[in-house]
Amino acid sequence: MNPSELKKLRTESVLKELIPEALANLDDELLRNLCVVDVECKKGRYDAFVYIDKMSFDAKEQEQILIHLKKAAKFLQNYCMSEQGWYKSPNFHFKFDDRLEYQNHIDSLFEKIKKESNES
Repeated sequence: MNPSELKKLRTESVLKELIPEALANLDDELLRNLCVVDVECKKGRYDAFVYIDKMSFDAKEQEQILIHLKKAAKFLQNYCMSEQGWYKSPNFHFKFDDRLEYQNHIDSLFEKIKKESNES
């Protein structure tokens, strides 16, 4: 693993801790209890994709949360910069995490294939 990959992983790890802290400091009740599942920095660490747990939010609530997060992005960046002493912070792009649903779908397909092969 080269040094740039290590820096990227370190940045992702730090952001996974700092973003929930920053969200907890917001006055917005909608954002305060969000769960950050993962942070993925792109090469160069200029952009970071922040994956949020869907929990039990419907599509309308998710849309509202993304709007609020977009408005709060500068505050979150400033919080991360001040906590770490960084000169710049990645631009945050927020997404709801669909990977668990996708994994469950794949698992169910494999189960179905397994049942069909046992019946043959």
